[in-house]
Amino acid sequence: MMIFEKLRNALGAYIDRVRLFRPNARLFLLNVILTGISMGVFRLLFNFYVLSLGFDESLVGRLISVSSTTALLSALPMGYLADIFGRKYSLVLGGLLTAFSVAGGVIWPTEPSLYAMNIFSGLGQGLWGITMSPFLMENSGEQERTYLFSFSQGLQMLSAFFGNAIGGYLPGLLGRQLGAAATSSAAYGWSLLVVAATFALGIAPLFLLRRQRLESDQRSVFAPIKYAVENPALLGKLIMPLLITSIGAGLVMPFMNVFYRVVHHQPDPVIGNLFAWGSLAMGVGLLIAPPLADRFGKIPVVVVTQGLSVPLLALLGFSPWFWVSAGAYYFRLALMNMSTPVYQTFVMERVDASARGTVASLSSMAWSFGWALSPALSGYLQVHYGFGPAFAITITLYTIAISMYWAFFWRKQPMAE
Repeated sequence: MMIFEKLRNALGAYIDRVRLFRPNARLFLLNVILTGISMGVFRLLFNFYVLSLGFDESLVGRLISVSSTTALLSALPMGYLADIFGRKYSLVLGGLLTAFSVAGGVIWPTEPSLYAMNIFSGLGQGLWGITMSPFLMENSGEQERTYLFSFSQGLQMLSAFFGNAIGGYLPGLLGRQLGAAATSSAAYGWSLLVVAATFALGIAPLFLLRRQRLESDQRSVFAPIKYAVENPALLGKLIMPLLITSIGAGLVMPFMNVFYRVVHHQPDPVIGNLFAWGSLAMGVGLLIAPPLADRFGKIPVVVVTQGLSVPLLALLGFSPWFWVSAGAYYFRLALMNMSTPVYQTFVMERVDASARGTVASLSSMAWSFGWALSPALSGYLQVHYGFGPAFAITITLYTIAISMYWAFFWRKQPMAE
């Protein structure tokens, strides 16, 4: 009975924090739901769409690298401008660019066009991602802030659960209407057009956002630059672990659908359901994270959850049994990613308001650098050596990054938040 009483009290406290969400935050969460559904379908089907056009895994890797390289090169100026011109229009523009990139890849299915659309995708997703953390920071109070960061990403993952589930069956459904095979480029293409339309629909709530005004000194065009110049050591410690993690993640995460098709010989519906339940597991992990951060501290949650995910990644990549790999996939996703919004909150709380967009862009650059560099390398490794080397390198890099979090923020201050 005491356990149930504690669970009830914890749930009540959680609900009380959610009720503190401000109108702007609630509107943003509507956008998150539609974006999450769209991204769930897109991430499942885009690689298959490219392969269905007659291209190979090497091109898939290069396309991912182009998108991430674009996000990398544009991140700092976009974050800088977002600090000056505001979050609302940055979010709207990011959504429009993403919707256009998905539709354009279907309308013009040539290799040059796919490269061009991935440039637009990098700009759109990069701008949206850079703007999200400062927006959430500026539209939340101290009590509910960690909950809002985690809730927004958890809701996105739960939405992706439905997107992945739908995506596994959507090509078959549309293929029957078109008289084409479920694995044909036509079926995949029409499925991606549905994704583009859903992306566009998700922009509507953003037009209702009330713009936040910064103080005059925070709007100064030199404020972000001044902060970066005055705090290089802090920014280096905040961003370096993200960079190392991204290099490892880019080797395997963009190819998980290809991994399960090639290594474990699973069909699209099975992979779609696997991704769907994986998104659900990640969403649950993200929703659990705020109370854990309140109880143990933000950095301990980051270090422990990511540390526990490393042996699961080894099981995922090297187990010969699909059911073992799939189980490890679920638990690894929940553990590795539940710390993401906690760390984002940690970062945003330690920088000045005038520099939040710039710092978010530096974080995005660090993440995009790995995803720009690694997929092309991974595509080459897959073609010539299989997935083994990519997983081994990723495990090593994750271990290094987790050690950095511990050394920079926890070793001297065990309960640092």
